[in-house]
Amino acid sequence: MTVTRTFNGDRLKAARIYRGKTIAELAEEVEVTKQAISQFENGKTPGLETLLRLISALGFPRDYFYEQNRNEAQIGNTYFRALLTSKKKDRMSQIEKMKIVASIYHFLNKYVNFPNLNLPSDSYDFNDIESIASQLRQFWGIGVDEPLTNMVRLLEKNGIIVTSFSTDGEGIDAFSQRQQVEGCDYYFVVLGEDKRSATRRQFDAAHELGHIILHDWTHDIESLSREEFRQVENEANQFAASFLLPKDAFIRDLIYPNKLDYYVELKKKWRVSVSAMIVRAYQLKVINNNQYQNLMKQLSKKGWRTKEPLDDVIQIPKPTLMKKAIEILIINQVMTGEQIVRQLSTNNLSLNSSEIEVLLGLDKGTLVDKNQGNPVVSIRQSIGREIE
Repeated sequence: MTVTRTFNGDRLKAARIYRGKTIAELAEEVEVTKQAISQFENGKTPGLETLLRLISALGFPRDYFYEQNRNEAQIGNTYFRALLTSKKKDRMSQIEKMKIVASIYHFLNKYVNFPNLNLPSDSYDFNDIESIASQLRQFWGIGVDEPLTNMVRLLEKNGIIVTSFSTDGEGIDAFSQRQQVEGCDYYFVVLGEDKRSATRRQFDAAHELGHIILHDWTHDIESLSREEFRQVENEANQFAASFLLPKDAFIRDLIYPNKLDYYVELKKKWRVSVSAMIVRAYQLKVINNNQYQNLMKQLSKKGWRTKEPLDDVIQIPKPTLMKKAIEILIINQVMTGEQIVRQLSTNNLSLNSSEIEVLLGLDKGTLVDKNQGNPVVSIRQSIGREIE
């Protein structure tokens, strides 16, 4: 018996948004009218030739456009640091990518045990962010004087799902999102691959953690005024600085706070950029405004606004948990790489293997089978292995 499948216009719209294309841009590329694209997105089935052009323009498999919609999670805010400067279509593209990352995570979670979300449930006084950062360090068992050398690992260890991929150079350094699935909260953080600096990634990760700890995930962030948005961002920045550079320990280290080169030495220990440490020193009133301005002028003159000393030396922390989950399934012969891709398709998420590799930060070719003859354990069997 032949099963007739129906073209899913919602999937066409999702794919278009994912690629950051407007209706007009896609219409021009596919050589149809804007009205035709709108009709297709509302469920009209395109002809075969047009469908092939749509597939080519959007880079999704044919099956993707004929699958049922996934059980969508309840999605809260997505916090973008570049909300005021980035285009809405670029932000929507990243949100669509985040949805797919989340779907892949929930698929993998059927086979491996990821760390549980480990966040304090206390409400916080936003007027004392310094104390909030200190309390979280204590809650996670981190010494109050201890430098944090790998913020990405710390987030993953405490159940926050992190991945990294290119955010297309539109100023979107990082963003975070909360989803609720069957009453459970999941927090996802994406770190952009466009700026190659370990210390910037450290701060970006701590900044997104600030949103997770401090801010409301139910209100529409797009409706905030510029002043309200800046306040939210300033709070996340203050949290990141307080969390990465604990007040008392950092002040003790500021032996030569007026010497720019001394901050390079501190960078080796604290894994925080020179510019961020200067700002922190000023906020803690270790240096005055004139000293702060002088240091910033020196920093600009040396060209350190774009690239600082040690940026090409300190190793950039990378997300590992979902990559390890894939590796565990393959190594333990639960599924081959190609079977993972096929099983995702069975779960209404048909994607090219190269797309998955990019979204999860996998090595190119990870999901392409090299030994077709290897026996595998039934894909229904969960190996129940914990990832740390």
